Amino acid sequence: MISRSTLLVGGRITLRYYPRLYQSSLFPFILSLRCAGLSTMTKLPRLPVPDLRKTLDRYLQSIQPFLREDEARGHSLFEASYEKRVQWVDDFEKGIGRLCQHKLHELDARSPHNWLDDNIWTNHAYLSWRAPLLINSNWWLTFNNDPSIPESILRGDTRSGIEPWQVRRAACILHRVLDWRARMVNQHPDPDTTRTGVWLLTSTEKMFNTCRLPRAGTDVLATRNPISEHAQDIMLMLHDFVYTVRVCEDDRTPLPVQTIEDRIRAVVLDVIKRIESGESAVPVGVLTSDDRDRWAENYQHLLSLSPMNASTLRAINESIMALSLDHYTAMPSHYPTPTSPSSSQSSHTSIPALDSDAEIHAHLHNTRSPPQARNRFFDKSLTLSLERNTRAGAMGEHAPVDALVPSIAFDYGVIAGIDSSAFSEPVPRALTLEEDRVSDDKKGWTRLDWVTDERIEAQIREAEGRARASINNSEAGILEFGEYGADWISSIARLPPDAYTQLALQLAWYRSRGFLTATYETALTRMFNAGRTECVRSASVEGLDFVQAAKEWGHGAEYPRALLPLLQRAIQTHARRTREAATGRGIDRHLLGLKLMLEEFPVDTSISASSSLDSPSSSSPTDPPQKRTHPLFTDPLFSRSQEWKLSTSGLSAGDQFRGTGFGAGWEDGYGINYLIAPHRIKFCLESKFSSPLTSTNKFKQHIADALRDMRVICEAGELELKDRTKTSVDGLGTRVHARL
Repeated sequence: MISRSTLLVGGRITLRYYPRLYQSSLFPFILSLRCAGLSTMTKLPRLPVPDLRKTLDRYLQSIQPFLREDEARGHSLFEASYEKRVQWVDDFEKGIGRLCQHKLHELDARSPHNWLDDNIWTNHAYLSWRAPLLINSNWWLTFNNDPSIPESILRGDTRSGIEPWQVRRAACILHRVLDWRARMVNQHPDPDTTRTGVWLLTSTEKMFNTCRLPRAGTDVLATRNPISEHAQDIMLMLHDFVYTVRVCEDDRTPLPVQTIEDRIRAVVLDVIKRIESGESAVPVGVLTSDDRDRWAENYQHLLSLSPMNASTLRAINESIMALSLDHYTAMPSHYPTPTSPSSSQSSHTSIPALDSDAEIHAHLHNTRSPPQARNRFFDKSLTLSLERNTRAGAMGEHAPVDALVPSIAFDYGVIAGIDSSAFSEPVPRALTLEEDRVSDDKKGWTRLDWVTDERIEAQIREAEGRARASINNSEAGILEFGEYGADWISSIARLPPDAYTQLALQLAWYRSRGFLTATYETALTRMFNAGRTECVRSASVEGLDFVQAAKEWGHGAEYPRALLPLLQRAIQTHARRTREAATGRGIDRHLLGLKLMLEEFPVDTSISASSSLDSPSSSSPTDPPQKRTHPLFTDPLFSRSQEWKLSTSGLSAGDQFRGTGFGAGWEDGYGINYLIAPHRIKFCLESKFSSPLTSTNKFKQHIADALRDMRVICEAGELELKDRTKTSVDGLGTRVHARL
């Protein structure tokens, strides 16, 4: 591997040359930082407040497939039901809705970045959610193994203890991620930086040196403190002991990777010494896996016990990120499977083959939810974790940034692998206490201790039980579909790969459940200043036409030729909605903003005539005071259209990732992250064992079947097109010959 050359990419950002970088999904993002000929203003435009009428019209379009299904099942007629919603929409637009829209414009005018991201989205989507972060909210990534590590280490074992190669790989990934941070955060966009580059530069800073802080009702994010004594430290966890380790200079430049490795080794040896002396850590981090209000109470109780706890929490909150070193190799028996939906901690288990489904399954589970939620601090925005056999992954709290940003940073962190030339010894030496006695000066690292009481220790035990139940209820899995990928979809089928993949998910769902569901796809609004995401409503009338026609179709019939136009129309609709969402014309964030503005008006105002309409809900004089609402928002169909039982998001090609994921938002739904590469599509799914209506294992098969059938449909349609073209040409030749 060449590692001495440098390459100027991205303005003033100098990157070391690694051949694998050019095959990485990261490379387009690096190029976007500064590309010749792509000159845009570095100041991104503001996210607009969408046009009220257009949002309402798009909402009406989005509910039509559900009304059509209701009619088909013998419920109310489509025309009557739809006309009722049109009346509510018109009343809202002409009445109170105009005032709500005006309030949004006023909110935007006094916001530094935009009306949505400064005021509404982070609180509504993340910080006010009271469910545990474990599985439900945090994202996760699992990395490919490093081929430079001996296979005997990679295979793993059932022994306990920290492996020297584990420390070395941790130091290397950490050093690269810190290098990325320094280059991004110290960079100032110039006039040649593309919009994507500006978005990446500004987003990167948000995910470092922060932490989610539990508060009753609504959490907050820790304020970044660039002059904090911990601003250049990482938090390190091992056996639930907590430390800070200095890893950067004051200007954010990472220390040499050898120094970082030495300091991590010193902490490991300190932990070994503490354990051998009979000390054990109180696993306070487990409390971060609990219900947010319960954790908020325990957080305040910790603060009341001792100033030491305040000091420890401050160090955690202000540190760059977390590193968790697990003293074991996770085994499949530690986690639930479709055949055994409960875990065990038996050490008498066979070690799965490297790269087998069982081995990858254990890796994925341990990254996002280690046994009993130990050795993690789930509130931290970024956590790099490594098992004893050097399997590595990352997990993070979702509020600061969406998962694409850390995935880019960790792609950069993983792709180079271990550069042995950066170390004085090509093979890391064994960890021994003799080494600790030689250099026992604690330079560069600090213990973080807790003061606890019986209440906290009881709460930890209870939180462990709840965490174990959540982990045992989670069915996560990976489908690596290798029969084709983006290249075939775009060049042969001539369809956009993302929209194509979304229709495959729609078809899989319809075949498994027999009806349509509200489907959420994440669209990035990165072309706007401080933009984050918008929802693409994947369910459509055109999509319903396609999945209904394709549901019962089987291979070997002539019928698939007739399905291609239906698929193409559905994909066109999805692609249009994606463009609208990405360019600030989505509807769900706007509808949320309008609803929140409406709730600020007094309930007894007489501005709107909504009381004269056929409202779907009513209240009694004895009911508690209600927030101001409107039939548009109290309509059960409005809620149903946002029951995202298919919650989906595309990431990147994901060449460095074995798996990714996030939790299902509904008990009987799926959380699906997918990675579209040139020759394969990888789906990472999560559902709940407690729901008899879902099965990650079965749904993987439905997705694979849908993708195979859609290929046949496209190929059959292509053959029909060629036949028509040939017939047309033959007919033309016959007519010409006749004239001659």
